[in-house]
Amino acid sequence: MGVRVLVFEKRMEALAADSAAGGLAATDIGLGFESLLVANQAMVFSIALNFLRDRELAAELAQDVFLALHRNLKSIQSADHARHWLRRVTSQRCIDSTRRAKVRGEVALEAAWDVATPADSADVVARTRMARLVASLPEKLRLVIILRFQEDLDVPDIAEALGIPPRTVRGHLDQALELLREKEQRWTRSTKN
Repeated sequence: MGVRVLVFEKRMEALAADSAAGGLAATDIGLGFESLLVANQAMVFSIALNFLRDRELAAELAQDVFLALHRNLKSIQSADHARHWLRRVTSQRCIDSTRRAKVRGEVALEAAWDVATPADSADVVARTRMARLVASLPEKLRLVIILRFQEDLDVPDIAEALGIPPRTVRGHLDQALELLREKEQRWTRSTKN
């Protein structure tokens, strides 16, 4: 485990302990920082990891997102509101991260991060290939695919998380799926030759 991941875990433990000790305010609805952290940390880290393809950068981004949550805890109205808020902030921070690094968000197919697949996967090769194809998409298209198929969000929820109209989400999904089909066809043709 990398240093950034350990720092993230320690920092979140400290914030949760402070919150539980009463040193930091909890919301009036009984949702403390620790319960929101525990309930949502896997989702936030997963979105960041699948978008950034770097475990340490994903941990750093997740830490920033939860620090922002901690600062905005009084504005959170419910557990569902927190989940939507976290998805939106994580999505925005993912895109901002690639822009700050002056990275277009596209990755050469050969250099794409290899997503670990479950041992019980029926076709590990196909799942790994698909992960590489998704990683090669432009950042906005990649994020829509991650939210739709990894987080299992529907179009209106993705639109809310990204702050864009549902029609734009549908367009991004169509465009991403078309690109994935084209890339898959090119890959299939190249392996047959």
